[in-house]
Order: sequence, then structure tokens, then C-alpha cells
Amino acid sequence: MPNSPRFAALACIVFAADAFAQMPAPGMGPPAVTVTAVATTTVANDRLQAWLRAESEDASPATAAGETNALVAKALAAAKAYPAVKAATGGYSTQQIAEKGKPTRWRVTQWISLDAEDFTQAATLMTKLQDQGGMLLSNMGFSISDKARKAAEDSVTEQAIRSWQARAGAAARGLGFSGWRVGHVAVQTSGGESIYPRARAMAAQAAAGPVTLEAGTTEVSVTVSGDAVLEK
Repeated sequence: MPNSPRFAALACIVFAADAFAQMPAPGMGPPAVTVTAVATTTVANDRLQAWLRAESEDASPATAAGETNALVAKALAAAKAYPAVKAATGGYSTQQIAEKGKPTRWRVTQWISLDAEDFTQAATLMTKLQDQGGMLLSNMGFSISDKARKAAEDSVTEQAIRSWQARAGAAARGLGFSGWRVGHVAVQTSGGESIYPRARAMAAQAAAGPVTLEAGTTEVSVTVSGDAVLEK
């Protein structure tokens, strides 16, 4: 009988089977193509960081420490005259030096760091600390400031996204699809942890004029990678 419970149950089973047949297989979604685009710009370095050290040797560790401390205190006091330069103390070490046939002596070393976006003030201060303050320039590096990096990243991000969209459209057409839509997309910026890119820096000899700086440039890149979901 058409209205019998057995027929109704059978109809439900057939309907459920038909609905299941129209569902996509588990894990299978619409076709998609992965596209990557990169945009890069070159930015002039506008930040300098330098490390200078004070060193003293003496048979008495206390005397060596006192002389080193005095040099560092003098350097920090001199740095206050240059407000655009941030000065801070760094590492401190005491080393015993023993050489055959010579009395034991002690070497005490302390570092200070200088951080500045005003290269003129930084160069003048470094020259003064070397010529008059008894400090030694140990290292110097250049980078771009956070503000300059953010502006560069914002600019190239827009370029990278436009390039990604163009590539996604070209890939869709090349594969025979009339359209596409954005799937999962990731945007990554370069730079990483190293904020001191390779650059050239020359320290003038004592009494030979101010320290000469050539800051160089840094490349900032943005990579956009993701899926373009293809549509007929």
C-alpha cells in the first residue's frame, strides 16, 4: 500500500541516499590554485648603533676597575650634550692576564652603546669619545627605524597584493576558469631579527677629523601567498 509504514520508511531511505550522493566527498572542496607574489623596495638606513669600550690594565684589579669606571662615567656625561643620541652601558668584564716572565695584571673592560637617527651628532660624539675620552670604537651598524620600516612595509604590501590578484586572475584564465575568489591568504614581511644590515663604516684615526659614515640601504620585502578558488 502506498501509505503503509513500510513504504514510507523505504521512501525516506531512498531520499536520504539521494541527498548523500549529491554531497561532495569528504575533504574535497572546489578547485583552487596556490599563487605567490613578492614586492620589494629599497630604503635608506636612518638608524645607527655603535659600541665603544673603555679598557684599563693594572697589577691591581681595583685600580684597573676604577680607571675603566672613570672613563665610562666621563663618556656618559659627554653624551648628555648630544640629545639626539641615546647612550647606555653594556657588558662589563674582568680578565686576568698571566704571561711567562711578567707579573700578573688585570684588564677591565666595559662597553657603552650609542643609538641615534641623527648621524651628525653621533659621528661628532664618537669622535670626541675616541679623541678625548679614551674610548675605543668596537663596532658600528646601520638599520632603518621602526617608522621607516612600517611605511615601507605598508607601501609594498599594497603592491604585493595587487600583484597577487593579477597572478590569480591569470592562473584562473590559463586553467580555463572564468572567475576566481580569494581563499586563505598569508602576508609576510621580511626583515626578521637582524636589524643591522651590511653597510660600510669607516672610523677616522685619532685627531684626523670626525668619524665618516656611509649608512647604505636596506631591502624591505612583503610576500603574499595563498589560494585562489576557481569558479566556472
